[in-house]
Amino acid sequence: MKDLLRYILKTSVLLLLLFDMMRLFFVLNYIPTIKSEHVAFADLLSVVWHDKHLDLSTVSYLMAIPVIVACVLAIMGRFDRMRWLRVYFVPVIFFYNLIVMGETGVYGEWKTKLSYKVLLYLKEPSEIISSVSTGKVAYFIVMLLLFSSLFVWLYIRFCEPKTKAQRGVSWSSLIATPFLFGLTFLGIRGGFNAIPISTASAYFSEHYFVNIVSVNPAYNLMESVTNGVKFDSQVTFDYMPVDKAAERVAKLHDVDCDSTVVILGEKRPNVVIVLLESWSADLIESLGGHGGITPNFASMEKEGLLFTNCYSSGNRSQQGIASIYSGLPAVPVTTITLHPEKYHACQSLPADLEKQGYYTSFYFGGRLNYGNILSFLKYLNFNKIVEGDDIKEPGFERGKLGIHDSYMLPWYAKQLSTMPQPFFSTVFTISSHSPYDCPRIDDTDFSWCSMERDFIESAHYTDHSLSLFMEEARLQPWYDNTIFVFIADHSHNTYYNHPLYSFEYHKIPLLVYGKPLLEEYRGKQNDVIMGNTDFPAFLLAQLGLKHERYSWSKDFMNLCYRPFAYFEMGEGTAWKCSSGEFVLSNRFGYNVKKLPEKTADSIIMDGKAYVQHWYNEFCSY
Repeated sequence: MKDLLRYILKTSVLLLLLFDMMRLFFVLNYIPTIKSEHVAFADLLSVVWHDKHLDLSTVSYLMAIPVIVACVLAIMGRFDRMRWLRVYFVPVIFFYNLIVMGETGVYGEWKTKLSYKVLLYLKEPSEIISSVSTGKVAYFIVMLLLFSSLFVWLYIRFCEPKTKAQRGVSWSSLIATPFLFGLTFLGIRGGFNAIPISTASAYFSEHYFVNIVSVNPAYNLMESVTNGVKFDSQVTFDYMPVDKAAERVAKLHDVDCDSTVVILGEKRPNVVIVLLESWSADLIESLGGHGGITPNFASMEKEGLLFTNCYSSGNRSQQGIASIYSGLPAVPVTTITLHPEKYHACQSLPADLEKQGYYTSFYFGGRLNYGNILSFLKYLNFNKIVEGDDIKEPGFERGKLGIHDSYMLPWYAKQLSTMPQPFFSTVFTISSHSPYDCPRIDDTDFSWCSMERDFIESAHYTDHSLSLFMEEARLQPWYDNTIFVFIADHSHNTYYNHPLYSFEYHKIPLLVYGKPLLEEYRGKQNDVIMGNTDFPAFLLAQLGLKHERYSWSKDFMNLCYRPFAYFEMGEGTAWKCSSGEFVLSNRFGYNVKKLPEKTADSIIMDGKAYVQHWYNEFCSY
């Protein structure tokens, strides 16, 4: 019996040591984030205590099989056979470390732990690997092998029993078995509390990063996958009766007058969308960003119309593409691009413009298979889709993801001259996406940037590429009759380190530029609240075309437009209107609640109705 208890105790302690060691590894990789969020050392130290409830539950889960096997072998007097459990613990140690390595890599880009939603993107592992520099891939592989080898050795050396076989039944082990089973069950459940333990149990700090560190990666992933599968199959947002939700959403989209403010002087201009990969509003000085990051964009602002309150409804490229070309909000947990069976319900901006005589095209210097984007774009029926592999131009420099922007964009400007007019065309930039391996184009000093410097420098490079694009575009015969729309697909973390659940994080630039823009709007700003979901209705209205079929898209240049913006929370919702904003998690309550007391309840009901009605409609497709 002593051998049995000693084995269970030592192995449990080893697992706790593994958790803390890998937690420290994660923290050391994000020292700039800790400094940016002004996290006190005492807060980080407090994790050592606050993480233990969830860690002990995770240990209990991982020890469930070993406890059963150990008890049976101890009762039979064959405890010497316990060495075979290394077949179980070697994969456990390896996969736990693999989760930590994945989480460490993901957090810097997405500001989230490894989750069910993240795993959905692993359907294209080559794209994930391409998004990470070779150096980082090698680093994580080395760390994975190093830590795994260390803890496997510690398990074999200090935990694995070395006892010989005994004769007969061990009655003391038989008596102890129910107690050990019960203790394991209690550990899994988190004690005698009426409500079982969950990831929320590890949240104790006002700092998001500290809470992220406190939550056990394996437990979080297990809970996320369990909830995600359940969410996909049966979870609904049931804040209110279905008909009430539909009624509130209809009122939100009602327009009392047909009074669109037209900003274009041409009825059928060419339309070029420059889709800016991951561009946050923090890159733009006039939107609150640091000066000098995007000077060429700033110069275009002087002749364009800048919208200062535009927000992305999601934080992935496929979500942004579904919003900009189909007018669909981001879907909680999944994305519509991953569901070809639902494409039939999507409106298509390029297809509708083709009916009006437009030639449509989409250009990207990389590969569009990530997130099933290519199949979605093909469904939208662009006349021409060009990827990096289709471009055979000599002398083009490529990174891990594809052709660098300074080569792609000027070439694209020349390609537009081969298209019949009017045309509706998009070029999707690439260089401001990790692994940020684009060339450095000048000696601009970004030493002030304490975090996300690679991202900032790559955005600076893309901004330089925009100047090359516009220089070439101005030489083309179609230039005077072309309107340019510069809009981001989604945002990205910056030196401000906005929380992922904030509207500050999701704010993106939207600039309309070109000769067809009426003189009175050049060099001006518009502060109306809107989302990238509203782009189709806005563009169609400017062209004098109907847009009613884009039921989730709103013409924000209509004088009777009811301004609001939304972004998906996975579970819960985020809502912003002229009166204020809130961000609600179904599990953790309000992350943000800035609303006037008199109208708070009504505004919250609007936000809840929106996500409920949208999710129900999505499921019905």
